[in-house]
Amino acid sequence: MITLSPVALITGASSGIGAALARVFAAHGHETVLVGRRENLLNALADEIAAGGRNRPLVIPFDLARLDTPARIGQELSSRRLEPAYVVNNAGQGLLGRAAELDRGEQLAMIDLNVRTLTDLSLRFIDGLARHRGGILNVASMSSFFPGPGMALYHATKAYVLSFSEALHTELAPRGIRVTALCPGPVPTEFQARIGEDPERLPRMLVRSAQQVAEEGYSALMRGQRVVVPGWGNRLVRFALGITPNRFIMSATDAARRRRRVPVKQSWPKRG
Repeated sequence: MITLSPVALITGASSGIGAALARVFAAHGHETVLVGRRENLLNALADEIAAGGRNRPLVIPFDLARLDTPARIGQELSSRRLEPAYVVNNAGQGLLGRAAELDRGEQLAMIDLNVRTLTDLSLRFIDGLARHRGGILNVASMSSFFPGPGMALYHATKAYVLSFSEALHTELAPRGIRVTALCPGPVPTEFQARIGEDPERLPRMLVRSAQQVAEEGYSALMRGQRVVVPGWGNRLVRFALGITPNRFIMSATDAARRRRRVPVKQSWPKRG
């Protein structure tokens, strides 16, 4: 019988929250596998982790937007006698603009990446996750908790991630698999920069660094927590969202995004 070595598979690991999660998993002694498009950034991160005294992560420079990528990841790991003990689904894409005015093909591609790829990777390695009593960390967002005019599809995909992860948390618990949805608020990363948000103008009570988000997400996963919202300010906002009718939330969100006077469409990839 072939013995497969356990690893933590992290998607979208080239920058931001994904890179921070890779550092946190490596710091806690996990062998890591970094997946994303930007091979040069992934290799730089792998070198940084190795320079810190950890084993160098395996870099897999695959585009997660391709529907065959989860299968290709599985084949790559099997060929190296590796299997995930942890799956971290951080890769995703955002589209900013009104749904009726955005390119329909791009919106469908975003659904494939944010929903289909995440679902495939969450389910593809279940037997290995159970063998190692590991877990799945799915990166959602504060956007998961309310509909978002001006980013309708993005909010909808993140609502899916939250709902799917919460259900898996219950379904997979009997097999010893932990599932956590990580729902960060504003984080000063490429994500904010590409939509023209100045980190200095973000509410300080809501802002968390990528490192803080990664550490809170990792700790929550290890504790078997179902959902984690990093930062007391964001937890307060989540509570407020829960008691405010959606029509008021959507009206306020729509007005705020109109005031920013963004172009008809902006997009920012997070798939690595």
